[in-house]
Amino acid sequence: MAVTIYGIKNCDTMKKARRWLEEHNVAYEFHDYKALGIDRAHLEAWIDEAGLDTVLNRAGTTFRKLPDADRENLTREKAIALMLDQPSMIKRPVLETKGKLLIGFKPEMYSEKFER
Repeated sequence: MAVTIYGIKNCDTMKKARRWLEEHNVAYEFHDYKALGIDRAHLEAWIDEAGLDTVLNRAGTTFRKLPDADRENLTREKAIALMLDQPSMIKRPVLETKGKLLIGFKPEMYSEKFER
């Protein structure tokens, strides 16, 4: 099963997700979108499947530090532009596997997906 996990290397939630995958012998490829960036096509596909409110991390420091003008009247296009410019605003981890998408990390969510 091809698994790619997207996020930021030093994020505590990412560390928990990667540890879970390793402890359950799930092979994965890690894409650090802070170091490598992320393309518009991925963001659009994630938003299409999961919704903007799931993909955009409004609770994170990066988003909260934005000027009010950037946070107000947030359209899909404006949010994508912000996430392309500052990938730290993308909720993490984002895990893709066999056309399925998991956003965020909860052990039970991963168990449901991988332990069958």
